[in-house]
Amino acid sequence: MTSSHLSAAMTTMNADEMSTTGANSKTSSSSNDLEFYSQIAVVVIGFVGTTGNALVLYALFASKQHKKLILIVNQNALDLFSSFSLLLIYILKLCNVYLSGTLGYWLCMLLLSENFIWCGTNGSIINLAAITIDRYLKVVHPVWSRKWLRPWLIYSAMAFAWLAGIVCNTVLVFVTSKVVDGVCYSYIEFGGGLQFRAYFVWYILSFYVIILIIFIVCYGRILVAVRRRATLMTDHCSSACSGRRLSPHARSQSHQIQSNVIKTMILVSAFYAITWGPANVYYMLSLLNYPPDLTVVDARYYATMFIAFLYTCANPFIYATKFDPVRKVLRDMIPCVRRQPPTSPGTSTTQS
Repeated sequence: MTSSHLSAAMTTMNADEMSTTGANSKTSSSSNDLEFYSQIAVVVIGFVGTTGNALVLYALFASKQHKKLILIVNQNALDLFSSFSLLLIYILKLCNVYLSGTLGYWLCMLLLSENFIWCGTNGSIINLAAITIDRYLKVVHPVWSRKWLRPWLIYSAMAFAWLAGIVCNTVLVFVTSKVVDGVCYSYIEFGGGLQFRAYFVWYILSFYVIILIIFIVCYGRILVAVRRRATLMTDHCSSACSGRRLSPHARSQSHQIQSNVIKTMILVSAFYAITWGPANVYYMLSLLNYPPDLTVVDARYYATMFIAFLYTCANPFIYATKFDPVRKVLRDMIPCVRRQPPTSPGTSTTQS
């Protein structure tokens, strides 16, 4: 009797274990599928970002605007670098390359750790702040900017964006990354929870919160300055014209300037906050989980990467395509949009 009960109990336990194992395998399979499709989505956004930034960069040079818009060119170059790195690295990740030896180590440190992606991305964010400050100085302090804002300062800001982006991330990768059983794990060896949390707090403040503050303050001051000048222009015209109203053309030009400033402020600030918000929320949640579990497959990271790089894809068009020469080059590249040469009266458009 006892042995039959024991046998039944063991059979039940084995069945439970098999059921649990089957459920775990299904969950693991589902997680693997989610991770795979998330990586595919990141590859797609990397391709779109690479294509878009390359096209706009070409249009800037083809339209001869690259000498006038140096910081915009640098922005596109950084976004092109990070987008191409995203495309290349995630294709390598999909191949599941087994890492071993010196080659495996360097592949981990430079590519599979996403080092190149974040070097370009961090540099792009720094350059974005430089563009905002440059516009602020030229609009709000035009006399000072003409006197002190020399070309060497602009080139120095461009070089700083590249150098700071590379140094900040490369040093971190080499200190905190390692290869375990042929797999590259990055940003895991911080030496303790304090260092781990200190880094992520610094990163969120430096590359998200402070950047948003720069956007809001600079574009807000630009808007105030433009409105003040529009008011002064209206008052001056009123006094000079003996009380006559401002001409429709002058009013239209003033409204157009204000509209462009408002659109730029909304597009840049809101879109940056929305697209990079999920990634920074993910970073804040990671502050609660130290040390990180290497066995956990988390597709949330890939989702935040996809959303964040939507900004990188749209960024060149926000900053570059509002210039008429650049728009014209891009429009002419589309065959169905090219304008046909006008035909003279009486000339047939059909061929015999």
